[in-house]
Amino acid sequence: MNRVCRLLFAALGLVFAVLSSALAKPNIVLIYIDDYGWRDVGFNGTKFYETPNADRIAREGMIFRSAYSNGPNCAPSRACLMSGLYSPRHGIYTVANSDRGKASLRKIIPTKNTTVLADEFVTMAEALKMGGYTTAMMGKWHLGKDPTTQGFDINIAGREWGSPSGGGYHSPYKYPNLVNKQKGEYLTDRLGSEAAKFIEAHKDKPFFLYLTHYAVHTPIQAKPELTSKYQKKPTVDQQTNAKYAAMIESMDDSVGTVLETLDRLKLADNTIVVFYSDNGGHAGATSNAPLRGSKGMLYEGGIRVPMAVRWPGVAKAGSVCEEPVIGIDLYPTLLEATKTKRPAKAQLDGTSLVPLLKDAQARLFRPALYWHFPAYLQGSTRRHGPFRTTPAGAVRMGDWKLIEYFDDGTLELYNLVNDIGETGNLAKQQPKKTARLHAMLKAWRRATDAPVPTEMNPRFDPEAWRKATRKR
Repeated sequence: MNRVCRLLFAALGLVFAVLSSALAKPNIVLIYIDDYGWRDVGFNGTKFYETPNADRIAREGMIFRSAYSNGPNCAPSRACLMSGLYSPRHGIYTVANSDRGKASLRKIIPTKNTTVLADEFVTMAEALKMGGYTTAMMGKWHLGKDPTTQGFDINIAGREWGSPSGGGYHSPYKYPNLVNKQKGEYLTDRLGSEAAKFIEAHKDKPFFLYLTHYAVHTPIQAKPELTSKYQKKPTVDQQTNAKYAAMIESMDDSVGTVLETLDRLKLADNTIVVFYSDNGGHAGATSNAPLRGSKGMLYEGGIRVPMAVRWPGVAKAGSVCEEPVIGIDLYPTLLEATKTKRPAKAQLDGTSLVPLLKDAQARLFRPALYWHFPAYLQGSTRRHGPFRTTPAGAVRMGDWKLIEYFDDGTLELYNLVNDIGETGNLAKQQPKKTARLHAMLKAWRRATDAPVPTEMNPRFDPEAWRKATRKR
């Protein structure tokens, strides 16, 4: 009888353990890389950069081949990610001021920009915290002075800064809760170790870790021994920057530190890991080919980014999803995945990706994805002369993408399946498709109260514009 009782209790214990595991809220690790191009990662085809740990996430989870950031540069993408809202809802359209470049070269007056995410918006961190999660932000915040006022219990190295301060990536440096007065420490390494310490300290309760590296944003500073490695490595295509490659390896090593910690603590099976980027690669650091353009543009090179999600038991290992997804989708995705109630004051524009994670062939059945960038960014391009971009908006519906430039009304239409490099503008050949997408874009702008700059700039100098354009 005693033996029977022991067996019965053992069986019940096993059942309760399984049920407990099934009912436990999954932990979340959201790894957000800065200025990391779509093809800068192994699972999207790079042959020069080495990313075994990011590739492990993809191999053990799902690759989103058509993933997008909400903006072509840092701040708007981060604001959209945290708020779950398109940029016209919060007013963060670009980094710093919107009237970048010489005044004499700007045809229209751009929309004024906001640089701080207002407290009225309920962030992803606040929602998860209300759902019982311990929340930590490590690295680049860029949405105000203190992320602990917007849902994070712990902040390490996060301020309003858009790039590493002080000595850059090498200590000595001074960040909130991360001070090192000695020379030699590499910031990316330190953030990885801090992430591991956080996981260790909070392993017994649900946690949300937002590991948002400053890497691989400029300045391009790497560890010398890794730079030397890539200087000796043969190049096979346009990706040839040894220092940038070394920065990527350090970033990937920090991802490995996180994954190894989850393995060691036996948390991997109950942790959702998201690997993602805030915008496309910087043209001065990497090649985004075959995509057109780079950071700061609404061409694919500026907004299509690498993304992989590992969710054991849900996302099939090695699966690939082609459905277009965007940053604002992660907020509702994580709420659904963790069975966390949406806060009453949280208005969300995105769509949960849980159906896709369960079935890579599923569809979201939403009309389109949208971008709004009513600002100038200085630079040098064949299309925009002395600018990377002029004020513009864009929409992607199915295989098609339309870009509208506000300073001259130009419309550009591309079929991304047939022309991922956006080499052939089909606006004139496909007038009905152009009109339909343009109507959708204008309707979305009305629905979100998106400001479209139209006022001519009295300081614009046509002759200065012609000279600047001829030089390129």
